[in-house]
Amino acid sequence: MTPNRRTARLSNLGEFNLIQSIPRQLSTQGFLPTIGLGDDAAVFSPSSPQHVVLSTDLLIEEIHFTRKTATLYNIGYKAAAVNLSDMAAMGATPTGIFVSIALPSSLIQQDWQEFYRGLGAPCKTHKVRLLGGDTSSSPTSLFISITIIGQAHPEHILTRNGAKTGDLIYVSGTLGDSAAGFAYLKKYKTPPKPSTLSTPMSYLVHRHLNPTPRVALGQHLASQPYASAAMDLSDGLSRDLQHLCRQSRVGALIYSSHIPMSQQMQRYAKRIHTTPLHWSLHGGEDYELLFTIPQKWEYELEKFIKRRRIPISQIGTIQPKGFGIRIEHSENIQDYLQPQGYEHFSPRTER
Repeated sequence: MTPNRRTARLSNLGEFNLIQSIPRQLSTQGFLPTIGLGDDAAVFSPSSPQHVVLSTDLLIEEIHFTRKTATLYNIGYKAAAVNLSDMAAMGATPTGIFVSIALPSSLIQQDWQEFYRGLGAPCKTHKVRLLGGDTSSSPTSLFISITIIGQAHPEHILTRNGAKTGDLIYVSGTLGDSAAGFAYLKKYKTPPKPSTLSTPMSYLVHRHLNPTPRVALGQHLASQPYASAAMDLSDGLSRDLQHLCRQSRVGALIYSSHIPMSQQMQRYAKRIHTTPLHWSLHGGEDYELLFTIPQKWEYELEKFIKRRRIPISQIGTIQPKGFGIRIEHSENIQDYLQPQGYEHFSPRTER
């Protein structure tokens, strides 16, 4: 009897059959290269006078994700979303991705299809095409490498090194939700079904597993003279703000009362006796945008944001480098903000 292909082990299918089963919609969206998926390399020609923008991410099981808290669909979705967030941070238009993946042979074809179904969801939203990659077996763990390609006008590229003293500091969305969702998921031995979660917990879990890349916001910031510097928040506000300040050779003052936090996150933190501010400063994996603008553009930016209903919050100001990076908890009470969050090769950090 022929086994059901959806439940067949990957080791029984072979590499060619796996590649052939990648959902076709991933290779028919948006940007069209001269030569795409199916050949030994992709060939494309960016629209003049656009520059090509490239980013790559390596995702390793039990470091960046765990199948105890995320399905293969969730893993695929997040793998695409975090790379799209890198494009957003540069103000670029994402156009295509390469996916290299090493799979344990114990997985079944349905797992493979669920991964690509998840990967395809945000790619379809942003009209990003799968251009190629590589597939390999792995003894035990899942390894994913994503390379994303985008385009940007050379005068409309955001970087981390342009912040100046007096600039205003903004973040998009709310911070700490992903950390709260992950803290909740760690209670489970297998990923819970969304239908079993309460509305508040479903929101936090969704924010952790399905981050929203702020591509439209990044593109707008790049197309206008607003942003002096920008990056996405992957390792936590405290650590990523340090990265931005170091690149721009400046200091910063942020106000704890201005940091945006969702009611769902604050309620869950209170329930498990955790400080909401800790999650919003150090939790990481929010994939919101952190950016700075000169004060003269404050009104224009906020007028646009109000019209588009994009959530942003002004959380502080850029200071001279000698000021350091500080957080003000109440009037005239300031502390130096020590970067925490995740850092590879550090025994004291935990994802």
